Amino acid sequence: MASFRIALVGAGSRSFGPATVRDVLLSKPLAEAGAELVLMDIDERAVREVEDYARWAADRLGSPIPIRSTTRLEEALDGARAVVDAIEISRDVYWAMDFHVPRNYGFRQIYGENGGPGSLFHALRNMGPIVEIARAMERLCPDALLLNYTNPMHKLCEAATRLTGARVVGLCHGIAMGIGQLSAMLGVPAEDLEVEAAGINHCTWFTRIRRKSTGEDLYPALREADRQGDPLYDWHEVGLSRILLRRFGLYPSPGANHIGEYIGWADEFFASNLHWYYDPCDGHPWETGRAPEFVYTVGAVSTHRPLRRESAAEDRSIPRGEIRPSGENAQPILEALATGQAREIDAVNVPNRGYVPNLPDGTVVEVPALADARGVHPKATGELPEPVAAILRTQASIQRLLVEAFAERSKEKLLQAVLLEPTVDSYRRAVAMVDEMLRLQKELLPPLE
Repeated sequence: MASFRIALVGAGSRSFGPATVRDVLLSKPLAEAGAELVLMDIDERAVREVEDYARWAADRLGSPIPIRSTTRLEEALDGARAVVDAIEISRDVYWAMDFHVPRNYGFRQIYGENGGPGSLFHALRNMGPIVEIARAMERLCPDALLLNYTNPMHKLCEAATRLTGARVVGLCHGIAMGIGQLSAMLGVPAEDLEVEAAGINHCTWFTRIRRKSTGEDLYPALREADRQGDPLYDWHEVGLSRILLRRFGLYPSPGANHIGEYIGWADEFFASNLHWYYDPCDGHPWETGRAPEFVYTVGAVSTHRPLRRESAAEDRSIPRGEIRPSGENAQPILEALATGQAREIDAVNVPNRGYVPNLPDGTVVEVPALADARGVHPKATGELPEPVAAILRTQASIQRLLVEAFAERSKEKLLQAVLLEPTVDSYRRAVAMVDEMLRLQKELLPPLE
């Protein structure tokens, strides 16, 4: 049987490396299809740790899937049928910079990961490696599919699809988070919800919400639950989403801290001063190398803590508890590619080809899809309401300008993209912020002139 080689690039990622390993090793269809797993990372220590973990998991599961590792991209990609990537460099330190520096200039962005002025620098740092992977695939495995987990999802997928001929699909679990919110608000089990959603990554809008068991349209019930519900219910996570449902007609996903990245007034709905909190008198994280604690949402962290924390060495080892599936979408796509058995996928990030008619052609959108042996086939979802489309069209222009800034090494186009960001309200401060970020991150950014 010909092998179905899966290359995991950025295997040392603590978010997606072990999770992808588990998903592959837990898959009986992949094992029966002759899958083999190649782990690749430029950090030799990290990739060896993941290889050790993978061998432990394979032994515990009795999986026959062969495993090997390498630090060479070409070796990992040669002959691959599918490539999964999750890459970042000093993620926490640079993300703290992406968040705080633009806010120091008065730009009240949320997060700065996928949207906001900070996200443009996050994207530029990762565009070079993503495009390098895609170009290497053109040479070494031109028929393979690249499944990208790296953020900013839509900006990086747009760079790879506009600048190379590689087949690229971005994957994110944001829709699953939104389904969880809908389940709680409606009192309907998540497995009994049938949804369709469209938009861009981290700002996707449910165009259909039905109950599987009855076929009932649940949007009227959702609007009634919002009208009757406590206004502060899970406010930090869904307060902004409820306002957008009322004003724009659709419920967005995944939550305030992500959808707010694309909305200029979202800061009213986010306790943003807690995110990456530190005392600047103690030095900035990018100067000290000490990243502050990452606070995803106020509801996920307690400030009711003892004053004195017990000191303990940071444990970076991979937990070896129960081996469970991650719920991410790479596994069903890989199984579809390897076996030919079609699988429905809630959300993929791909260039728009009329799937959302009132968004620009070619911009990377997030839509449902069908996966089979031939690849991933996105589904058309129809037009979005005009105020929703207006938010997303601005982001489409920003990400296109950013890709052009990267390709042309143009500081001018980077500044144009920054000036379109909804939270940027000063030309002079925007110019100064761009200059500072280019100076602070010059070792990882492409040279711009």
